[in-house]
Amino acid sequence: MDNLLSIITFIPAVAAGILALFGRGQDAAAQRNAKWLALFATSATFLVSLFLLAGFDPANTGFQFVEEYDWIMGLQYKMGVDGISVLFVMLTTFLMPLVIASAWHVETRVKESLIAFLLLESLMIGVFCALDLMLFYVFFEAGLIPMFLIIGIWGGKDRIYASFKFFLYTFLGSVLMLVAMIVMYMLAGTTDIPTLMAFDFPHSDLSLLGLHIAGGVQTLLFLAFFASFAVKMPMWPVHTWLPDAHVQAPTAGSVVLAAILLKMGGYGFLRFSLPMFPVASDILSPLVFWMSAIAIVYTSLVALAQSDMKKLIAYSSVAHMGYVTMGIFTANQQGIDGAIFQMLSHGFISGALFLCVGVIYDRMHTREIDAYGGLVNRMPAYALVFMFFTMANVGLPGTSGFVGEFLTLMGIFQVNTWVAAVATSGVILSAAYALWLYRRVVMGELVKEALRSITDMSRRERAIFAPLIAATLILGVYPSLVTDIIGPSVKALITDYHAALPATDATQVALN
Repeated sequence: MDNLLSIITFIPAVAAGILALFGRGQDAAAQRNAKWLALFATSATFLVSLFLLAGFDPANTGFQFVEEYDWIMGLQYKMGVDGISVLFVMLTTFLMPLVIASAWHVETRVKESLIAFLLLESLMIGVFCALDLMLFYVFFEAGLIPMFLIIGIWGGKDRIYASFKFFLYTFLGSVLMLVAMIVMYMLAGTTDIPTLMAFDFPHSDLSLLGLHIAGGVQTLLFLAFFASFAVKMPMWPVHTWLPDAHVQAPTAGSVVLAAILLKMGGYGFLRFSLPMFPVASDILSPLVFWMSAIAIVYTSLVALAQSDMKKLIAYSSVAHMGYVTMGIFTANQQGIDGAIFQMLSHGFISGALFLCVGVIYDRMHTREIDAYGGLVNRMPAYALVFMFFTMANVGLPGTSGFVGEFLTLMGIFQVNTWVAAVATSGVILSAAYALWLYRRVVMGELVKEALRSITDMSRRERAIFAPLIAATLILGVYPSLVTDIIGPSVKALITDYHAALPATDATQVALN
């Protein structure tokens, strides 16, 4: 199908335009119609994206479904997907109908909230499909605006502080990336991403302001991109915006933030850092390894000290993203396969955990762990679902959470056994904070009077969790559904990466 990627990308934006132009009225019927339109648009986007997956050839490691048109000022509107990006498109289109369904009870400025989510979906898909630097930057940065509004308008009591912190952290990191993109254009004479992936950026050592910089220009460009992607992940120590954003965001906003937006950082490392700056990536990989290991241990310990459920799960997300960055920079098959798998798996699991918090928050209007206890007596179905995703978050074999962590640890063990040992301790710590949370909220006697009338999940809530449970189980039992698609593209990335390293480094990698 011609222009398939553009159709997938802009269906939600068209629906947002329809709502903006014709969605008049704030009565119950108008709000209900707006919700159904948003649900229809996001569901249609997912159904169309199935054609993308069906027509994708994993054996072809190049970009497929490529669209290219003249845009502005000599720039190109160029879209395409490969084995690394196609599943992130699928993750986005799969989750957004569930996000819309989870926000069904929203009654404040309903039309505006739906427009924000629909535009955000278009921009997120655009990030994973863009094959031009400037087009990527436009999608990447524009996505901040709907999320800023979602937190700032429909968030909690400190929503203004959290939304500005989120915006400033991520925007300031991306300014350096824009500068680097301009430098890349000046050096290579193009903004075409596939061309830049094959371009040899200067990597001779240089001195700047009295500092010796190994890797020269490549290292400077790498650090500029790293600043943006590290904040987006987020990596320690630039992660502090995430817990505040999650705590103040509405449930649907937290799901999008954890399940999709964080993955843009990992995708950026795979699309830009490794293929375009291989020498710099090789030089700075030990720094990334130890930052990742510290993130895994430190944020897991911080999670143990939390009294707010959302904040605990937010710190858990930072820890799990530590496995992702660690796996990416191993630059071997197991590490990168595991990192991509972990991102996809985390999308299902973290999204579901925030939905679990939302279920009881909608009933009790508090996220404090001490306000709960003994919910299994009144909410057995909820207790079962919460237990399943708690176990998946810990990495129980048979769930997708196990596969991603196992592969990344295999990858890092081949490169640095000390980092592997530190990172493995995170598996134990994740079990500690996850089971501690579950025991405090769900198990025990129902002693709090306010909880005696709480009701179990509705049919709508069960319907939202059903596809997430299925996806987590299927990928846990049959991970080759993912690895068969990403494997050839990852292998090609690794081959090109090692070929671009100086001979001594490439030889050392081969020996390792």
